[in-house]
Formats: sequence, C-alpha cells, structure tokens
Amino acid sequence: MNAVLRYFVLTLLWLSAGQALANLPDFRDLVKEASPAVVNISTVQRAGGSDYQQRYGLPQEVPEIFRHFFGIPVPPQGGPGGKGGRESTSLGSGFIISRDGYILTNNHVIKDADEIIVRLNDRRELEAKLIGADESTDLALLKVEAKNLPTVKLGNSETLEVGEWVVAIGSPFGFDYSVTAGIVSAKGRSLPNENYVPFIQTDVAINPGNSGGPLFDLNGKVVGINSQIYTRSGGFMGVSFAIPINVALDVSEQLKEKGRVSRGWLGVVIQEVSKELAESFGLEKAAGALVAQIVPGSPADDADLQNGDIITHFNSKPIYMSSDLPHQVGRVKPGSKVALDVVRNGKRRKVSVTIGTLPDADSAELALNNSNPKERSSNRLGLVVADLNPAQRKNVGDGVVVREVLQGTAAQAGLINGDIITMIYGEPVRTVEEFDKVVAGLPAGRSVPMRIVRRGAAMFIPLRIAP
Repeated sequence: MNAVLRYFVLTLLWLSAGQALANLPDFRDLVKEASPAVVNISTVQRAGGSDYQQRYGLPQEVPEIFRHFFGIPVPPQGGPGGKGGRESTSLGSGFIISRDGYILTNNHVIKDADEIIVRLNDRRELEAKLIGADESTDLALLKVEAKNLPTVKLGNSETLEVGEWVVAIGSPFGFDYSVTAGIVSAKGRSLPNENYVPFIQTDVAINPGNSGGPLFDLNGKVVGINSQIYTRSGGFMGVSFAIPINVALDVSEQLKEKGRVSRGWLGVVIQEVSKELAESFGLEKAAGALVAQIVPGSPADDADLQNGDIITHFNSKPIYMSSDLPHQVGRVKPGSKVALDVVRNGKRRKVSVTIGTLPDADSAELALNNSNPKERSSNRLGLVVADLNPAQRKNVGDGVVVREVLQGTAAQAGLINGDIITMIYGEPVRTVEEFDKVVAGLPAGRSVPMRIVRRGAAMFIPLRIAP
C-alpha cells in the first residue's frame, strides 16, 4: 500500500512539474525572428591628450548610483595611463526600424564619436551617419546605406503591463546577440535628471553593451530601448530601465524630419504634494503636482494658472506624482491646447492652456538682496520679516523677506533667513502689514500652506499652527 501511495504522489509531482514547465514562455521563435534586426554598434573616438583614467572617470569602486552603462571604451594602446592621439573603441547595441537603414540606439552609445560602425547579423559592417541625437531622452537616430534590411516589429508601450514577460537582445560585454529575459517591474519611473522619460523598469539582465538594444514583449514587438541600470558593483543587480518605444518613435520622427526635438512647455516650477501639504491644502490624499512658481511670459503665465494650484489631471490623465507632469507636457506638440484639472483653495476647476515650446536654456537664478530697513516681528510664527527692496521686488515680485527665525512654528517648518514669503493659506503677502494681518487670521490647530522663494526657487511648505 505504501508503494502504491508513493507512486501516486510521485506521479502527481511529475504532472505538476510538467504543467509548470508548460506554462513558462518559450522564446525560441521570438529570438529567431527578431535577432536579424538587432545590430552591434562600435564607435571610434580619436582622443586628444588627456589621461585615459581621468577622461573616462574610471573609479576604484563604482558607487551606488543610477548611471548610463555605456561609454567606457577599451583602453588605448599603452594601458589606462596612455596619452596622445590614439583611437578608443566603444561597443553598444541598436535595432533597425526601416528597410532602408534607419537605426535606433542610445545617445550615450554614440556621443562624441568620430566614426560609427554598425555590424549586422550577417557580419556585414557598415559605416553609419548620425541623423540626430536627443540628450534629454538619451536617443539617437542613425542611417546606413543599404536596402531590404530586416526590421523589428514595433509595439505599443502604453499597453504594456507590470508583470509581463519581456526579452532583451544585445551585446553585453561585447558578446553579440545575447538574450536575457525577465518581467516588467514597474512603469512610469522617473530617474534623477531625467524629466522627459517615463522609464520601464524590468529585472531583465542588462549590462554594458546592452545599451541601445531592443526590449521585446512576447509577441516579438519592441516595447522599449534598454538604457540604464542601477548598480553598486558596475554590473547587473536586478534593476534595469528602458525608454518606452512610444517615446522613442516620437523622438526619432522629429530627428528624422528636422534633426532636433521640440518639446511642450508649460512654464511652471512644481513640487511633490506631501502628506503634510495635502492636509494643509485640504486634500483627501497626497497626489498631484503643486505649482510653486509660474515662469513669467510662459504659457502658464498667459493662462489662468496660479501659484498654489495643484494639477491633478493633464488632458484627463491623472497626475499621481509631480514627476508625471513633465512626462505628459513634454510629449505634447507645441501650440496644442490642453485641459488641466486643478485644485485651488480647496475647489476643483478646469484650466485651458496652450502649450509652448521648451526654451533651450533655463532662466538665471534670481538674486536676493537682504538690505531693507523696515522690519516687523510676528511672535505667532516666530518670525522677523521685512518688506522687499526694489531689487528683490523686481526679481521675485511681491512678498516679505525673513530676517530672523525665532523659536516656534516657522523654525519647526524649516524656514531660514533670506526666505521670501509670497503667500500664506492662499492669501498673497505683499507687505509686512499684510503678512501680520494674514498670520493673525490663521486657523489654530491645523496645517496651512506657505509659499516661499529660496535662492530663486519657489516652493510650498506646511505650517502647523499651534492651538
């Protein structure tokens, strides 16, 4: 009887294992079909006279950072300390999007290259021309002179879901046409200094040389371009990031047509809505993008937007985090009208804005001048404030400047000398007299928002008013 029972249990285990294996995806057909359109990209840079290690920043130990994982070239002849006009070669990946030779890759793969060589699946090597590059999205469009080339199938990154299987094909560490697989870990990720790309996060093994290569869904369609990884060691640690193909195609079309990219511009400085700020603004939950400052002469300035507005929807799409807003605005064609849902003084309203073109350079930082004789103390907040002088008023507008922070509510909120207070609890503050009047009327026992300008940057902070 025991033998029969053991046989029955083993049979069930065998059947269960077989069923589990049957449910795993099979990537063989995908790889056979897609690989011919994936290319290896090498670049030649004729270095000047700088020291190699200094030039390329080779550290003793890679710190825990987000970083681009391409652009560490093979040391020139003579080793890491070599100097002179020797050539250095870098390796990356890309993929063909048209039969006449247009190729997408990362900007950091080909940046500063004097020569770009594309090696095809059939081992042909072709010199590529750079059609255009966009540093903001880390994308580059190349062109080789050839006909009837194999191409990838293009997918839709908008319909990609967290938990889906995805596959990467590329040249990690120079190993051509390596295949790795994993799942989508998250969508819409914002990375430091990357304002215009809602990255796809995956656990697909991505390493140096994978940069610029395609990320496929199970239908064999490209849904992303592998671009960055998170690492402590310099290698794969389970977190990698891809540029959504929808973003990449929009950029590539603009690069193809005019060699540069035009982005939508709203003209606001925004900040995250924390739990404390949400409470101070009377919101049920912390969500949206808080308008801390409106750029003079911008589309937002021409519209009905105001400092202190909380943008909750952009063209009916919800804004959960403040970082969601630049992703949406940047993809809108300049000159288009958009509808914003905002919360102003606890009330919801619609605002229509005509999106402008993102300027090439940021405005200079506002200068602060602390000299003004007229001061007043406000013991309720623990602040000594003064009227703005003409130079400050010209740069900032209306407000009062903080001269001294005493013990109390303001100190707890983090105010410092030199902060310029422009609004409290939705009420503009133009003079010391107005400041005292607004402060006297603040409700006790709750948080209220205060708008300040600190070193040229506007922000809101929550103040907890004592009972």
